Amino acid sequence: MICAVTFNRYGRLYYFQPGKFQPAVGDNVLVPTDDGNEVAQCVWAPQWVTEDTDGFPEIVGVAAPDDLQRDHDQRRVKARARVAAKRLIRDHELPMKVVGVDHAPDDNRTTIYFTAAHRVDFRALVRDLGATLKARVELRQLSARDSARLQGGIGSCGRDLCCSTFLVDFEPVSIRMAKDQDLPLNPMRISGACGRLMCCLKYEHPLYANFKSKAPAVGDTVETEQGRGRVVGHDVPRESVVVRMEADGSRCACPLASVCGSRQAYETSPAAEGPVGG
Repeated sequence: MICAVTFNRYGRLYYFQPGKFQPAVGDNVLVPTDDGNEVAQCVWAPQWVTEDTDGFPEIVGVAAPDDLQRDHDQRRVKARARVAAKRLIRDHELPMKVVGVDHAPDDNRTTIYFTAAHRVDFRALVRDLGATLKARVELRQLSARDSARLQGGIGSCGRDLCCSTFLVDFEPVSIRMAKDQDLPLNPMRISGACGRLMCCLKYEHPLYANFKSKAPAVGDTVETEQGRGRVVGHDVPRESVVVRMEADGSRCACPLASVCGSRQAYETSPAAEGPVGG
């Protein structure tokens, strides 16, 4: 069995084995992290899955009132650290932006995540933050994609960002993928919230690449059931090509199997005439 939890509302999902517990959607549970057990909210109740779940950690238990109070105090500490960091960054006139704060109470360590266009000398900032927060302070610079993952947001599709919900690793995305899918090469159309190429360009690219490896190219002359014509477009989701007929100039959508070379070669071969012999 497996269930999913999140540490922030509409945040990234993390998967755990429920063990002996059966939390319902909305219940607060304790889950193990690198900084100890933390409170998370169950957003996907335990259910059976076909995949092997041996590699997933188990839920520690249901969050008690003391755990919820500790989580509340942690959020207040993080909010205070964020405000102090923004103020001191402004005072030091540093070109950086705070995007996230984390705090480990066991060793009194506060980690501040930021973005910047270039490398920043923040040694004086760390010293002043340590004196203000009375804690050991670490600053970590994030890339544009990691920043979008941490902050979350809504994509052009109207859904939560993939990187902040279910994506675990960032896979390389190239402009070639947009070209193969006949998408407009307008940065405003193919860029995500992070300003980089959208991760979802990777999802359907294998389908388009496989289709184009079998389909006749635009401009090729093909034989269809309606007669000879010229390919003027591809309809990948429907596995068909758009053909302009030579006879009357009309257009029709033909299944890929009816115009691809391998199908036509088969239909003209002796094998298509049926079995030989009695």
